[in-house]
Amino acid sequence: MTELSTLFEERRVLVCCGAGGVGKTTVSAGLGVAAAEAGRRAVVVTIDPARRLADAIGIPHLGNQPTEVFRPEGGGVLAAMMLDTKATFDGVINRFAASPAQAEAIMANPFYRNVSTTLSGTQDYMAAEKLLDLHDSGRWDLIVVDTPPTRDALAFLDAPRLLTRLLDNPVYRMVTAPGRGALRLVGGAARIVLSQLSKVVGASVVDDAVAFFRGFEGMEQGFRNRADRALALLSGPGAAFVLVSSARPDALAEGSWFADRAAAAGFAIDAVVVNRVCPPTRLSETEAAELAERLAGGELAGPARALAELAELAATGAGERPGIAALAGLAGDGPMAEVPQLPADVSDLAGLREVAGHLAARG
Repeated sequence: MTELSTLFEERRVLVCCGAGGVGKTTVSAGLGVAAAEAGRRAVVVTIDPARRLADAIGIPHLGNQPTEVFRPEGGGVLAAMMLDTKATFDGVINRFAASPAQAEAIMANPFYRNVSTTLSGTQDYMAAEKLLDLHDSGRWDLIVVDTPPTRDALAFLDAPRLLTRLLDNPVYRMVTAPGRGALRLVGGAARIVLSQLSKVVGASVVDDAVAFFRGFEGMEQGFRNRADRALALLSGPGAAFVLVSSARPDALAEGSWFADRAAAAGFAIDAVVVNRVCPPTRLSETEAAELAERLAGGELAGPARALAELAELAATGAGERPGIAALAGLAGDGPMAEVPQLPADVSDLAGLREVAGHLAARG
C-alpha cells in the first residue's frame, strides 16, 4: 500500500468527501498543511457554507480569494478560501459577456440575483468553476477541495454534466431561440410549459427568467467549454478522491454508499482517511476482555477506575478494526491514513500540524 503523502507529488487536486461530523474539514486542512510542509504550494477551498475551515485554522474570516495562512521552512505555502457563489458567478458573467452592457443587464436581472445566491445547483457549478480557475492560475501545486457532506458532494461532482444537460434542454433552446422575446413572445411548446409555470411562480418571475436566459445569447459555448474542462479535470489523472470517515457504524455505511455512487458516476476512491480513531493500547482484544471480567468480579483493587477505562479503550479500539479494514478496501491498493482521537478540537495551526503529522506518516 502506498503512502498518502505520495498524492502531494502525483496529483494536482484532492477532493475530500465524507459524511457530516467526521472531521472532513479538519482533515482537508491537515492535508494542506502536510503538503505545504513537504514544499508544495497548496490551497484549501471549502464549498461548505459553514465556517468550519476558518475555525480549524484559527482565523476570523475567509473570502472568495486564497488567503495565505502558513509558510513553513522549505519553500511550501498554505492558503485557504471559502467559496462565495455570487462573487464567482459574477466573475463568470464578466468573463463571457460580449460587452460590459450585457454583463450589467444580466446581473441586474432579479432572476439572476436569486439564482446566484440561493439555488443549490448554482453553488455546485460555481464550486467546479472556482476549482478550474485555481487550477488555471498556475499558482498552486495542489488544490484540496473540502466538499459538503457526501450526498451534496455528489451534486458537486455532477454539476458540470448538469450544466451541459441544461444547455441542451429543448425548453431552454426554445426559450433562447433567436427572435424570441419574453413570455408573451414565446410560442408553441415553450409557451405551454412557461404558461403552466407562471401559474405556480407568477408571470413576472417567468418573464425575468426568460429575459435572464435570453441575456446569455453568445455566452453558452463559453459555459459549455468550462463545464467540459471542469469535468475533465475532476475525472482525469491529476485528481484524486479522498474518502474521510470515522469508525462509527453510520459513517462507515455512508462512506460505503458514497463509494458506490461515486463509482457509478465514474469517480473512484483513491485514498481513505479514518479520523478520530481510538488510540492504541498494548492490550490485545483477549487481554482487554479478561481485564474487564476481572474488574467486574472485584478481583482488582486500587486504581480500578483507570484500569476499567483502559480495558474499555482497548475493547473499543479492537472493535473499530474490522470497520477500518473495510474502509481501506474501498480504495483498493490506494493509501490509507489514520488520525487518532485528539485530546481537544483542532482550532489552530498547531493542532493542524499534529493532524498533518499523522496524515503524512510513513507506514
